[in-house]
Amino acid sequence: MAVPPLDQLCLAAEASGLSAAPVCPSRGMPSVQGRLGMASALFTALRCKHTPTADHCYRVAVSCSTWGAALRMPEHLRDVLESAALLHDIGKIGVPDAVMLKPGRLNDDEYEIISRHPDLASHVLMAAGAPQGVIDTLLEMSQWFDGSNRPIDGRGAPPSVTARMLAIADAFDSMTTDHIYRPAKTRDAALAELLKHSGTQFDPDLVRSFTEHFAQDQSALREEVGRRWLSALTPHESPVGWHPEEAIVGPLNSDPTTARSAFEQSLIDNMHDGVIFVDSQLRITLWNTGMQRLAGVDPSAAIGQLLRPTLLDMAEASGRRMADDECPVTAAIRGGVQDIRRVSILGRSGKHVYVDLHVVPVRQPAGAAIMLRDVSSEQSLEARCLALHVEMTKDPMTQVANRAEFDRMLEQFIETHLASGLACSLVMADIDRFKLINDTHGHQAGDTAIIAFANLLKTLCRSGDLVARYGGEEFVVLCADCGLNAAARRAELMRKKLAAMVHECLGNQPFTASFGVTELQAGDTPETLIRRADRGLLMAKEQGRNQVVQLGGDAVEAKKAQGAWWTGFSFGRGAGATGERRSSGVVEVALVCDVPMNVAVEKLRGFISDHDAKIVKTGENRLRMTTQCASVDRSMRKGDKPIAFQIDLTLSETHTERCNTAGLAAGKYVQTVAEVQIRPRRDGDLRRAGAVERARLLLASLKSYLMAKEQTAQA
Repeated sequence: MAVPPLDQLCLAAEASGLSAAPVCPSRGMPSVQGRLGMASALFTALRCKHTPTADHCYRVAVSCSTWGAALRMPEHLRDVLESAALLHDIGKIGVPDAVMLKPGRLNDDEYEIISRHPDLASHVLMAAGAPQGVIDTLLEMSQWFDGSNRPIDGRGAPPSVTARMLAIADAFDSMTTDHIYRPAKTRDAALAELLKHSGTQFDPDLVRSFTEHFAQDQSALREEVGRRWLSALTPHESPVGWHPEEAIVGPLNSDPTTARSAFEQSLIDNMHDGVIFVDSQLRITLWNTGMQRLAGVDPSAAIGQLLRPTLLDMAEASGRRMADDECPVTAAIRGGVQDIRRVSILGRSGKHVYVDLHVVPVRQPAGAAIMLRDVSSEQSLEARCLALHVEMTKDPMTQVANRAEFDRMLEQFIETHLASGLACSLVMADIDRFKLINDTHGHQAGDTAIIAFANLLKTLCRSGDLVARYGGEEFVVLCADCGLNAAARRAELMRKKLAAMVHECLGNQPFTASFGVTELQAGDTPETLIRRADRGLLMAKEQGRNQVVQLGGDAVEAKKAQGAWWTGFSFGRGAGATGERRSSGVVEVALVCDVPMNVAVEKLRGFISDHDAKIVKTGENRLRMTTQCASVDRSMRKGDKPIAFQIDLTLSETHTERCNTAGLAAGKYVQTVAEVQIRPRRDGDLRRAGAVERARLLLASLKSYLMAKEQTAQA
């Protein structure tokens, strides 16, 4: 028949010859006396209260003792571990029987009652004169290894090794024991559960050690534990230093300062920050010199008072006074969590000073430690930094972003939207006939008109957009996650709203503005995006003002057919006739766009203008231009020079008979084919980093302007 786990230690002791009579009928009490001595009465009381709990404590103690022997723990640590394991549930003596003996799962209120047993255990053990190491182990064993549920006790130290070992042994025995509310797990399942929670609830190194320990033969270790426990039994002393004559039965009634050493008192008094100790009733027990210097209140007048917000005339950072029922110290003590916030208190000069308030609840003795650090200079510095930031990024007259902030944000907008694939648009607006406003109504009226226009733009923009004053009476709006058509509709709304407004400074007359709108395209840089929007604005001005012109995407830039505009240049006798070298380009591709050649030429005009390209040679339907392309790699140095590229294009027009996929709209369609070759102007640049990527960037931009796609083999 299998021997009950509780009795194996007793049998091992008998086998070793250390026990003259069987000890199993007493359920291990001799060995318990060997560990606890006079304090073994506590274990007896726990057995009388709830035998299964006492049996569990005994098994956990034996498990910890054998584990400690396997690890060759120092004797004093092993003594602490064994005693703490035997009494780790002693606090359940104070749990009502209705909760302890309930045949089922506990509800929230009952769970809260039983969860207090570690605190009850600490009171019982202090009254019995238990060593501080045993008490600390019991209080720390419920703390998780990663600190996520660590109670705030003012020390901030991680659990001791004895507490971490006890937590593992306790959990293992609980999982492998039958309970009313759940059956026992197998040993392998329990070990797997420990491994699952290692690193969070349990120490991973100790879990690994515990698992390896159980894989070994336990017989020799159990015999050694039996010999150790029974040999320690003496009539009048305990092996772990129990001193009932030094027991702390209740809280001391002496002055709290006497409980602190001279070193601690001197350290606290010489701290520059204010330090306050309060008990659980918020009564001040310590008020250091730093607090006296900060608030101008002498410690003799403060100690014994209730710490309430009204005592310090405490206010939130916003300036609102705190009521007594909003006391952060009370909330921290009740919640058991630290509270850090910025508040203001009445200083010694009679003026409010800003302080960083740090409240740390303390469990034994119950209360809190409060630290206050004067941050008046920091608050003033933060305010000055904020004012400087506003000054550096805002236009002082209109309070929208200035030109420098726009240039910085534009680069971020382009990089972010190109990486995410989201649409991004730019609106450029300019007040019409602004000089006439200044000449007729004066410069002050002109300033008022500029401010009114800026306020209108801010009102009609979303939170993620950026409105900036580009210069004079010209403004730009960066529209995040917004396509060309949507941006054009918003610009049209701005135009209509502005035209409908009347202004007192202008004799109750309105004024208008023109708008250019464009969308971010593949291959765009900040410069090309701005140039395209500016071209749209100039076109709006040329076409009569007070209108919106959109360029890029599906917008048709040319509304009337024109001939080739590069006829003033010539290649001479045709391709290659001049004897020039025609080496292979970095990028060579055929593009197809579904528009006539004269429309494609007008679109090409936009590419040349926005990329600041120069036409160097032309021929019939042929063009050579040069342009520069900066680095496309944001991680490269700002000082990297751009690469000059040569772009050769040969345009041809084709007519094809086709219909759509549904077999409808059959007819003859016109297409323009552009043979494109892009290469660095200097052969040495072929070897430069990013040359191919920059050439492809130019090609992507050219495709966007022409609204073209690469020609396939079938085409």
